[in-house]
Amino acid sequence: MPNTMIHLRDVHKAFGENKVLGGVDLEVKEGEHAVLIGTAASGKSVLMKCINGLYEIDAGTIEVAGQDISELKGRERSHFFDDFGMLFQQGGLFDSMTIWENVAFKQVTRREMDRTAARELAIEKLGMVGLAPQVADLYPVSLSGGMQKRAGIARAIAANPKLLLLDEPSAGLDPITTQVINRMIKTVA
Repeated sequence: MPNTMIHLRDVHKAFGENKVLGGVDLEVKEGEHAVLIGTAASGKSVLMKCINGLYEIDAGTIEVAGQDISELKGRERSHFFDDFGMLFQQGGLFDSMTIWENVAFKQVTRREMDRTAARELAIEKLGMVGLAPQVADLYPVSLSGGMQKRAGIARAIAANPKLLLLDEPSAGLDPITTQVINRMIKTVA
């Protein structure tokens, strides 16, 4: 029987008077794919950002791979979240960086590899999401919405994460591109 990868118990999150999450419970086992479905502004993105450690919860517990993330501090917290990949709702690409720099952002900024090796890694990951090597040297503004989403997914998978969180990976895309992205996610996730 697989271990639990994500376990939320009675999770609450508010921003001032705006109560976004009110007692969420969720359990996802290793190897499972889970989809959050809800209306606009129902808290799906906030929930993912809580799981990813970007927002602190007001009450409840979030355990990932058996670790209560609220107990993590400093470098231990930073290293723990290194095993996560995240695609943000709007793609989250940096406009002033090339696509390869976006994909290999973590590897370059943390000096995990030199720029040449990081560019090669980025081209490999871009290929995994169906983007040609020449896309690596373009800027986000040069790409269509679907290509930007795929570049964002390439960044999310660049470090071979144990946990991949994708926030609306096909939102705002045409039906054909949505199908392509959904099939691609199944192969890389």
